[in-house]
Amino acid sequence: MAEESLLEGELGPTGRPLPIFPEPAPPVDGEKRAAIISMCNQKGGVGKTTTTINLGAALVETGRRVLLVDFDPQGSLSVGLGINPHTLDRSIYNLLLTREFAPEDVVRQTSTPGLDILPSNIDLSAAEVQLVSEVAREQTLTRVLAKLRNQYDFILIDCAPSLGLLTINALTASDYVVMPLELEFFALRGIALLTDTITKVQDRLNPDLEILGLLGTMYDARTIHGREVLERVVQAFGDQVFHTVIRRTVRFPETTVAGEPITSYAPSSPGADAYRQLAREVLLRVQNG
Repeated sequence: MAEESLLEGELGPTGRPLPIFPEPAPPVDGEKRAAIISMCNQKGGVGKTTTTINLGAALVETGRRVLLVDFDPQGSLSVGLGINPHTLDRSIYNLLLTREFAPEDVVRQTSTPGLDILPSNIDLSAAEVQLVSEVAREQTLTRVLAKLRNQYDFILIDCAPSLGLLTINALTASDYVVMPLELEFFALRGIALLTDTITKVQDRLNPDLEILGLLGTMYDARTIHGREVLERVVQAFGDQVFHTVIRRTVRFPETTVAGEPITSYAPSSPGADAYRQLAREVLLRVQNG
């Protein structure tokens, strides 16, 4: 359902009154300082990559410049934007562990103007081992992104499905973390471990890190199970849960094959509308944070 058709105070899928998110103001002119957001959940298949791509594209529609960081050795983010990770001659791995390239040499434009990507491939899996012996190993990604931060309004990091050193690097480099959560029972069990890891990063490495929100994904309102899990998530986390909920649709796998965001592949689809609403909600939370 498009947000324009909603009435103020109407109950949304989370059972709370759904606000009307205002049309985003254009970005302020002048020097940029990107808000860095990690998409994090140690469970695979919960919608991290889909959310990174489509939230980034929806933010671009509001006039923002966005950099996506593929921080998963599987390279799913790169594939989802039409890049073959097996043919890359340079990737984020080179920026983490060598001085061979400047960040600008590795950043690639996508088919969506204003949306750029730092791609990755299987080489990144070696970084986890090699970083162990590095000085200030948890701050390696922070140093890389510091050189790009003044060129973008948002930097979105697609984390690997683990809580290893790569994910710790992402959380240390970030201002915010978004936790995509598949709305099924077993997905709930890993959230406590994830929030514990975030707390440790806040205590020891990045005291400015904030949880921007939990995002319910792969929601099927037709099932009692889906509705019950969403209700439990809201009971447990309250206003930390985004009002926006991403429903299951065949469109998302199709966009991966097409190598483009849903906002351009199926711009009038409910999935595209949901990510546009999420972009507005993210902008409000970041501005008020």
